[in-house]
Amino acid sequence: MSDGSVQQRQSQPAVPLLEEQRVGEILAAVPERRHWRYRPRRVGMVWRSRTFRIAAVFTVLALCGLAILALVRDQTGTEGFLVGLGLAVLPVPLLMAAFRWLDRVEPAPWRNLLFSFAWGAFAAALIAIIANSFATRWIAAATADPSGANTLGATVIAPVIEESAKAAAVLLIFLFRRREFNGIVDGVVIAGFTASGFAFTENILYLGTAFGEDQQIGASGVVSVTAATFFVRAVMSPFAHPLFTVLTGIGFGLAAVSARRRRIRRIVLPLLGLVLAMGMHALWNGSASFGPYGFYAVYWVFMVPVFGLVTWLAIWSRQRELRALSAELPAYAAAGWLTPAEPLALSSMRARGMAREAARRQHVAAAWGSPYGTAYAPGFGPGHAPGFGPGHVSPGSRPSAQVRAHAKAQAKARGRAAARTVAEYESFATSLASLRRQARRGAAGPDFAERELELLHHLWQRRGVAAPALTYAAQATGRLRPHPLPTAAFAHPFPQHTQYGGYGYNPYLTPHRTSPPQ
Repeated sequence: MSDGSVQQRQSQPAVPLLEEQRVGEILAAVPERRHWRYRPRRVGMVWRSRTFRIAAVFTVLALCGLAILALVRDQTGTEGFLVGLGLAVLPVPLLMAAFRWLDRVEPAPWRNLLFSFAWGAFAAALIAIIANSFATRWIAAATADPSGANTLGATVIAPVIEESAKAAAVLLIFLFRRREFNGIVDGVVIAGFTASGFAFTENILYLGTAFGEDQQIGASGVVSVTAATFFVRAVMSPFAHPLFTVLTGIGFGLAAVSARRRRIRRIVLPLLGLVLAMGMHALWNGSASFGPYGFYAVYWVFMVPVFGLVTWLAIWSRQRELRALSAELPAYAAAGWLTPAEPLALSSMRARGMAREAARRQHVAAAWGSPYGTAYAPGFGPGHAPGFGPGHVSPGSRPSAQVRAHAKAQAKARGRAAARTVAEYESFATSLASLRRQARRGAAGPDFAERELELLHHLWQRRGVAAPALTYAAQATGRLRPHPLPTAAFAHPFPQHTQYGGYGYNPYLTPHRTSPPQ
């Protein structure tokens, strides 16, 4: 890896950059907390209230959930519904964990992911089951061919309706949470959560129906229809619905990184992704009509390769986000907002995790300042254990088990808070790099300067805790060569990494500094 000093000598980017020398003036202009989202305050109209909108969305999804579950239960029976529910929930944690792992660089807020899953499981599933049933009955009545109507409904009608219903969740996040939708990875994750929710509800229906068939014919065990259905839907192809909708998500992700002046491209790309999702869904549903081996041919020749290609694209996009950190953040290091080591550490998932763990350990050690914790640490005289009042411990005596337990819990809490601070710092730094990359491409909004200012403000507030931890992680992972900088007075400094040598910390970055430089 290149040295941090090399990063500083990079040419200045075309995007304007706030200089560190004006930090006092800049941070003084940061708006109050309630204005950090840069939206005008809307008063006087109930439907413009954020609380009202959240309650309305929650109510609509809850009503859709009750309706779809009642419809599924009506078709499968109570016992079949419970069996289908128990089996359908098994692949959900694996799918959610996979998409969440992919989103580790700049994690999407859980509220967006939960909304997407709920939309897929309740709203999209309700739209699909009602529209598919209506369309199939109408075609059967018009053509007097129920068998042909079912085939046409499965291969043409269902893909169009289901993919459109699932794409609505991606569109809503794209429109109303645009600041949190920055590229292909975000599109893949949002689409994946939506499709996982849809597949969850659909699996309840299919597995519950299969269980009802087994009850009628008396089948059980591995030869039952339920076991076969579970194997096909939950073992062989749990990624089927997510794979279809991810194509739509990729289209929205490409639109998100496109310049704002390219309006046609920003409209065509999501539509193209939706059409591809519908076509792939139609091919999958129609595979059963291609002969006895049609399903296996489509699965191995088409589905598996496409799944591998989409997985590679998603991982490549995630690595591209990490490379953007090492390309964009050195400009802020040159301006004095970051240390040269931070872009190197932030562009490595291993270094990020190491920084969080190092901060947690260091602050636990700092809080556990004596053999018996903060009760005997500097600043706490004997008999003045926090939370227990003076006189509880006499001078020279061993603190009680209650005092030690309280001190230990307090130290762990400080460690968790430090790790959380570093995680927040990493998230804000990632958002800053993403924002700057959007500005280079002409995809940033007119509030670029305000958003940059807010992110720098958040970073400055957490700099004292996060910068030493990230510097240590960059050196410990070999991404930064050690330099003989003077060591700051620090109660419990990070341990020196034996493989790459010691690294001294700049006193400018110690947690004791709380005010910006003048």
